[in-house]
Amino acid sequence: MSITSFTFLLFIGAVLLAYFLVPKRCQWVVLLIASCCFYLSYGVRYFLFVLFTSASVYAAVRAMQKMADGQKAFLKGEGKELGREEKNAYKAKVKSRKKAVMLCAMLANLLVLCVFKYAHFVLEQVQSVIVLFGGAGFQDILKLAAPLGISFYTFQMVGYLLDVYWGNVEAEKNYFKTLLFCSFFPQMTQGPISEFGSLGEQLFGEHAFSYKNYSWGMQRMCWGFFKKMVVADALAPLVQDVYANYPQYAGVTVLFGVFMYSVQIYADFSGYMDIMCGLCEVMGIRLTENFDRPYFSKSVAEYWRRWHMSLGAWFKRFIYYPIGISKWNRELGKKSREKLGRKFGDMLPASIALVVVWLATGLWHGASWAYIVWGLVNGLFIILNLWLDPVYAACRRKLGIRENAWLWRAFQVIRTFILVSFIKILPEVGTLGQGLGLWARVFTNHDIPGGVRQLLPFLNWTSTFTLVHFVMAVLGTGCMFAVSLLQRRRQVRAYTEKWPMILRVVMLCVLFFFIITFGIQNTWEGGGFLYAQF
Repeated sequence: MSITSFTFLLFIGAVLLAYFLVPKRCQWVVLLIASCCFYLSYGVRYFLFVLFTSASVYAAVRAMQKMADGQKAFLKGEGKELGREEKNAYKAKVKSRKKAVMLCAMLANLLVLCVFKYAHFVLEQVQSVIVLFGGAGFQDILKLAAPLGISFYTFQMVGYLLDVYWGNVEAEKNYFKTLLFCSFFPQMTQGPISEFGSLGEQLFGEHAFSYKNYSWGMQRMCWGFFKKMVVADALAPLVQDVYANYPQYAGVTVLFGVFMYSVQIYADFSGYMDIMCGLCEVMGIRLTENFDRPYFSKSVAEYWRRWHMSLGAWFKRFIYYPIGISKWNRELGKKSREKLGRKFGDMLPASIALVVVWLATGLWHGASWAYIVWGLVNGLFIILNLWLDPVYAACRRKLGIRENAWLWRAFQVIRTFILVSFIKILPEVGTLGQGLGLWARVFTNHDIPGGVRQLLPFLNWTSTFTLVHFVMAVLGTGCMFAVSLLQRRRQVRAYTEKWPMILRVVMLCVLFFFIITFGIQNTWEGGGFLYAQF
């Protein structure tokens, strides 16, 4: 069921109608049925893996909760007479059992994720090594297609599993509520990756209809459809043309394609988030935000704090911090301080954790060397910024550059946008070699196109349709930029709320006009959402 189809609009219309008509205590049941129907519309057999993940995690968290409750009851009762050492030994035994249960459930689910996402890549590497040493290659007979949203719901459920293990939340007693948390359809295909403590309470709570929620949610959905259908889908075939034919295009043309892709992927991914966050807002549910004007970032590190924020928060919480404070890493930092100085010893543990995080981030996005290198390049820029920050500060002082000067901030924003745009293309052109080849084309081809048609040869200059839709995409990009500027102070909907009703109606009518007139035709050519592949 495509998110930008009329079928989806009819689907959410029926869901919202049922959601507000049933008794409030049954609203979560409506969401569960809707989520199951939504997933089943993409295929029946892969829904079995959603059931496996939800059932295995449910069994594990219930077992750990039972152990935790039993420990509390024992220490308040019979355990009162035990000495300190005996109590500590008892707690250690319970913790060991909980850890075993947690690890079994986590490894089982990660194994399923790895088989579907990485088995083919591993077999490819094994075959390459065999052929390198003169052996005969073999055929990959697995040919597995990853279930829809497996990366997102697996990470979300692993986070829930660890939260129960650490005692941050109590395990949900109702399996079907656990299944809803795992399969909630607005975040199934592209996230965000939510925490049980923040989302679960909302999913299972009771929500009355609110006109403000309805109005603000629908406005945000319209804005999301505009970004996806009018901007992203119009740019998609143009970007594909540039990436497919970059050896024949001038370097400046390829550079233009690189920047177009940055606009496309932002409009595509953030458009999806706006659609789904707006839909949830209508129901009184607040999804975790995934974007905070990322292209206004002043460094690569800041960019990743503002792009796909829920994924970054997951990696920080469950990989970066555990590695950063691990005993072996702290010991390594201590020895480094003694032998190589305090600065080196303080930076080394964080740098090691960052390397692991960005290697994992690359692998999460895709099983290929292009994605692995993409992740490590991002990590390299962040680590270099961490180590060289004092040098940058000293240079600014010597040059008399004020950190808050608008010209300096503008330079940082433009520099960061160019950097992240070039890093993005590594895995998107095709293979790693093709990504590096596109880089080389930009920097080594200095041909100057003779006119606009030569500068933008990927446009069909004899087609009014193509030209008008490209112009609309450019104007839409300008609108997104203007909205981002306004969002520095507060939400745009807070501004428009003060407008006269007639002006707000006109604004929505204009959005509808552009979506229907340009967006529907763009979507036929633009394809699905880019992040759905992850």
